[in-house]
Amino acid sequence: NRTFEIGLAEFAHREDVGLLAYSPLAMGVLSGKYEGGTVQPEGARLTRFSRFTRYQNAQAWAATEAYVALARTAGVEPSQLALAFVTQQPFVTSNLIGATNLEQLKSNLDSCSIDITPELRTALDAVHVRWPNPCP
Repeated sequence: NRTFEIGLAEFAHREDVGLLAYSPLAMGVLSGKYEGGTVQPEGARLTRFSRFTRYQNAQAWAATEAYVALARTAGVEPSQLALAFVTQQPFVTSNLIGATNLEQLKSNLDSCSIDITPELRTALDAVHVRWPNPCP
C-alpha cells in the first residue's frame, strides 16, 4: 500500500514527521509464501486471521506475483525486497517488522543490506503503476 506517497509524504517530509510503517509484508503476503493464491502454511497469519481478506483478491495475488518475481530476478528474497523498499523511503521513521521465528527475524534484519538501485526502483514502480492499490 503506497497511498501515503500520494497524499502525505510531502507533508511529512516538510514538517519532519516520519511514517511508522506497519505490516510492511502485508501479513506475510509479500514474502512469497502464499504463491498461487494458496493460503497456507498452517499457522501463518492469513490462515490464523481469516478476516484479513483485503490481501486475498485477484489484484493482490497478481501484484504479489509480480513483486515476488521481481525480487527473485534481482537475486533477493521477496520479503527482503519489500522491507528494503519500505525502509529506504525518505519519509519512513521506522519499519515495524514481524517475525514468527528466528529465521524470519534474521532474514528481515538482513534486508538492511539490500540496495534499491535506480533500475530496481524503476521496476518496482512499474508494478505499482499496473496495480496501484491492490489491497484497499
